[in-house]
Amino acid sequence: QVQLVESGGGLVQPGGSLRLSCVVSTRSFAMFDMGWYRQAPGKQRELVAFIARSRSTTYDDPVKGRFTISRDNAKNTVYLQMNSLKPEDTAVYYCNVVGATKAWGQGTQVIVSS
Repeated sequence: QVQLVESGGGLVQPGGSLRLSCVVSTRSFAMFDMGWYRQAPGKQRELVAFIARSRSTTYDDPVKGRFTISRDNAKNTVYLQMNSLKPEDTAVYYCNVVGATKAWGQGTQVIVSS
């Protein structure tokens, strides 16, 4: 059973940065396409960043140019570097396998506020 454990969230001022991490407990991590999702209060969960097993990446328009997704297959970890954070980035952030969704982890809360 694949487990996903997110960390790195917190309270940050607008314009600040955070780096999220997600450790995936599986021997097949390198074969997975991975994504970072977020769910803001009262809204549906949405995919904001994607990294293929080839390491190609795509981003949702609201985060393009500010967020960077990366992966370390040796550590079974996917990262999300978030810069120039805005209040509208406030959400719970989750990672998951794209195209073969696993049980969701607990997520990590990001609050952008002055």
